Amino acid sequence: MKQPEQKLLFESGNELAAYAAKQINYHVMGYYPITPSTQIAEFLDQMGADGEHNIALIPAEGEHSAAGICYGAASGGGRVFNATSANGLLYALEQLPVQSGTRLPMVLNVACRTVSGPLSIKGDHSDLMYTLNTGWVILFADSPQEVYDCNICAVKIAEKLRLPAIVAFDGFFTSHQKRNCYVFADDEIVQKFIGPGMENVGVLDPEHPVTIGSYMNEPDLLNNKYQLHLAMEKARTMIPEVFSEYEQLSGRTLSAVKAYQTEDAEVLMFVLGSAYLTAKAAVDKLRKDGKKVGVFTLGVLRPFPTEEVSKICKNARIILVADRQDSYGAGGGNMSLEIRAALQQSGLTTRVLSRVYGLGGRDFYEKDAISLFETCYEQDVPAFDYIAVDPGEADFVPKPYFAPISEETASGLTVCSEENGKVVVKGGTVRDTTARPKRLAPGHGACPGCGIPVNVNLLLRGIEGNVVLLFQTGCGMVVTTGYPKTAFRVPYVHNLFQNGAATLAGVAKMYHQRQERGELPPGDITFIMVSGDGGMDIGMGSALGTALRGDPVILFEYDNGGYMNTGYQLSYSTPMGAKSATSHLGSHRWGKEFFHKDMPRIMAATGMPYVATAAESDPADFIRKAAKAQYYAKNHGTAYIKCLSACPLNWGDKPNTERKVISAAVNSCYFPLYEVEQGCTTISYNPEQKDKKIPVEDWLKMMGRTKHLCGEKYKDVREMIQQEVDRRWQRLKAQSEHHLL
Repeated sequence: MKQPEQKLLFESGNELAAYAAKQINYHVMGYYPITPSTQIAEFLDQMGADGEHNIALIPAEGEHSAAGICYGAASGGGRVFNATSANGLLYALEQLPVQSGTRLPMVLNVACRTVSGPLSIKGDHSDLMYTLNTGWVILFADSPQEVYDCNICAVKIAEKLRLPAIVAFDGFFTSHQKRNCYVFADDEIVQKFIGPGMENVGVLDPEHPVTIGSYMNEPDLLNNKYQLHLAMEKARTMIPEVFSEYEQLSGRTLSAVKAYQTEDAEVLMFVLGSAYLTAKAAVDKLRKDGKKVGVFTLGVLRPFPTEEVSKICKNARIILVADRQDSYGAGGGNMSLEIRAALQQSGLTTRVLSRVYGLGGRDFYEKDAISLFETCYEQDVPAFDYIAVDPGEADFVPKPYFAPISEETASGLTVCSEENGKVVVKGGTVRDTTARPKRLAPGHGACPGCGIPVNVNLLLRGIEGNVVLLFQTGCGMVVTTGYPKTAFRVPYVHNLFQNGAATLAGVAKMYHQRQERGELPPGDITFIMVSGDGGMDIGMGSALGTALRGDPVILFEYDNGGYMNTGYQLSYSTPMGAKSATSHLGSHRWGKEFFHKDMPRIMAATGMPYVATAAESDPADFIRKAAKAQYYAKNHGTAYIKCLSACPLNWGDKPNTERKVISAAVNSCYFPLYEVEQGCTTISYNPEQKDKKIPVEDWLKMMGRTKHLCGEKYKDVREMIQQEVDRRWQRLKAQSEHHLL
């Protein structure tokens, strides 16, 4: 068979995953950005903007919804793609057994990364191991070339078996490191190899209606799982057949198990992923010293290749399994447990040592592999251990970086009282509140011009007394809490995007419960959640639940208009038409294609007692609203404040102009200043009355992300934005003029 033409590219694993997806030409990709898999969606979006494919990319508000989009699309009978990592994978995990249990094929790329907490964005295998029991075929690529090859094979395998498939690879190692790789020069070669897809499957044929996802009792559910088991067993022969077909087409070999110098090896090491290439170099060096060592890895995790592993291990005296994750309390990571089970099933009594290494993306060098091999020649070595760790000092007592802020020093600058159903703030001027000690200290790692510390400190200037802060994941959290230091002088807790508000509600409830039981002294604490970088997309459900319950907390959103902590992908608050890493400008695209979300009005619809918008361009108004939010949180229930927060790096403007940019957003009424107090709307600042109202275009042209909209080419888009801003402003004015709205 003559092999088709291929071309050489110098690309990363993420780029090659996107390139394979482009050549496959999936129908739908549902996605949500999470490091280090985000680039896959970014690259596909750029190619789509340039007209290189017609895949429908749907930006979800979180990974759980992205998985739901994919499941729904798969039920329509077409080809579906997704990519995720770490806690994003875990957030979507509930959907994975749904996909396999209903036998709907798709392909999911997992750029493996540490599962928090504590939060880390570096690579290990702790996320992937949660998927072993979900009924998905799992391929593992140890190089960018294999990422490309496995993605093409995965489609065919999934559709032949009617099972979804994962293509996994090491985050930041394989995902980001560039290598010379070959790809097919013609997309049609890929599409011909994978075939036309499945027929007569899905819910989009009204003449042949089907029900997908029925409710089942025993024995039907048992039979369903048995059929899934049979499909996975069929995969043991199906996967090698597809790999063999692909080898004939590409000239490259894929296999369930890869081994190096194992035939006569007395000591074997198992490593998964990119570390295999490092371990091979160590084998070569030790072989020169006369030591019979070898290494093997897996290209397929599910179904687990028991027979192939046993054949490789049958002559070894000892096997060291290096796991890039730990199954805590089991005496080894998941690969250790799997290999031990495979050997036992085959009647082998070879000793297996388990070592946990490389967590949180710690590099694995040739010297580390040599050290692990040498461990196997020592006497009385433990069966399980971590390598290259420091257990710490048993009697260590952490020392605070800052003296705590007393309630007295943080009080006495603002006084709130209720008059005629509204809260009146006395004091709290910009000048006076400079005396309040900063809860967020200088020394953080934010970019020059970043609005987050500016806005957080403005908010806290209006807050009296003791404070507990909760930050959702995002730039604000990352730049202030790099272990072992912190920029906070008050108690602080972090939790993930999707449930920060619920977490803070739990903290507040515990405080009041312990006070009622006499376990904490009398006093008062204000509980504030700080969210941004899309936190009110993925975390909106949690925030709405908190508001509906009326938990006594303040929800503060710094709206920087994108997922900035992952490199600026579009969020639901990104302006329409703005360029981002997932809303590229190209011959077929002009930026984000839908309007920004009006989160304050959504929050107001819950009936919460206080909602407000604020901006650093009007600090006195900002401080006054913070004081009112504190009063309402203590006396009436949840309060919410949103501010527009500058991001020069991704907005494409200059740090020294940010206050002018924010002011222009306010004066154009793109970001109006108002409050909804006890259900009644009041405009805090009306640029029309001040004769300062400007067209939205005057704001858009101040930022690199939107200035392309100001030319003649995108006049229609610009006019749509202006019309929507005008509509929202007119509605806001009408509400402010009505005594019930």
